[in-house]
Amino acid sequence: MSYAEINGLHLYYEMQGDGQDGTVPIVLLHGSMEAATAFDALAPALSDSRKVIRVDLQAHGRTGDINRPMRLETLADDIAALLKHLDVPLADVLGYSMGGGVALRLAIQHPHQVRKLIVVSFPFASAGRHPEIQAGLHQLGPQMAGALVGSPSSAVLAVGAASGGLAAAHHPCGGGDGTRVRLDRGHPNA
Repeated sequence: MSYAEINGLHLYYEMQGDGQDGTVPIVLLHGSMEAATAFDALAPALSDSRKVIRVDLQAHGRTGDINRPMRLETLADDIAALLKHLDVPLADVLGYSMGGGVALRLAIQHPHQVRKLIVVSFPFASAGRHPEIQAGLHQLGPQMAGALVGSPSSAVLAVGAASGGLAAAHHPCGGGDGTRVRLDRGHPNA
């Protein structure tokens, strides 16, 4: 198990594969109520040819919560700081769901650290979510843990509860102000 002290977090991360000279590592960012283990099936295939970095984001998996709001922007800053801590100047980033939002914010806020961006299942604005999903996101919090026992998320919740990772009372994707984002296709790292 590896941890880094990042922005006040005791941030859990895993690294697999050695990568060949000149290969760019890939960072895998999980969705809400998941953890780095969400990529257990994908990481070994990717690590055959490159270094793979998986992270448990704030209040998820083995990373506990701290007294700050969970916002995509701050989670992205955590990943940027982790890459600096690991002496990784440039990475490809794949994010799923909430992790896709973190990956997108990382590319916007720290474009010099992102070579390629893969965003899976994340709307660019909260208006892109089904109304039921948007309403449900506002209900996420520690009170939901009991209802998820026995679900595929329950193993992650068990680890998260042990590390204090269920203390977040809100979801970073839930508030969405509908801000639209334009990515520059002419970015030098594209």
